[in-house]
Amino acid sequence: MVSTDIVAKYLLHLSDPEDGNITNLKLQKLCYYAQGYHLAVEGEPLFEETIEAWDHGPVVPELYREYRRYGSGPIDFPASLDLGEFTAEQLTILDEVWENYGQYTGWKLRDMTHDERPWKETPNLSTISHDLMREYFETTTESEDFQDALLTIAAGLDAANIDIDELEKIQLSDICPQERS
Repeated sequence: MVSTDIVAKYLLHLSDPEDGNITNLKLQKLCYYAQGYHLAVEGEPLFEETIEAWDHGPVVPELYREYRRYGSGPIDFPASLDLGEFTAEQLTILDEVWENYGQYTGWKLRDMTHDERPWKETPNLSTISHDLMREYFETTTESEDFQDALLTIAAGLDAANIDIDELEKIQLSDICPQERS
């Protein structure tokens, strides 16, 4: 298991630094989707922190407090990221979440989560259970599109001879040398 902090940093690094489009609202929803898909595909949580049902959708309270200083504005890009903390499976799921949901605004993602069982069936300010998330996301991961996307990403890692499980302290800047300030 990794922390939501490292998951958030990875998702921030996947975004385009020129767009600066990840707000706290959007980051919360992306972490929710990452946790849900990880529960469905791997059968265990991606991170330990709980997700609660708040007025504007699922929220990781610790992560919210970390980034609330940005208000509704874009979050700064972290200077570095330790990819060695992730397994290949975790990165594959995070990449797939980004591919499917990274294109949407925080408000669009908020609206999407409001139509989903985990948020709808959890009382306000209560923890969304892993079981409820797993059950819901298992139905979405059964689609051929999702399975094909996971296989494509995994094949790309294999083709590049990348063994994520054995990487030690590789910084994202070593792989993507773009300036992120």
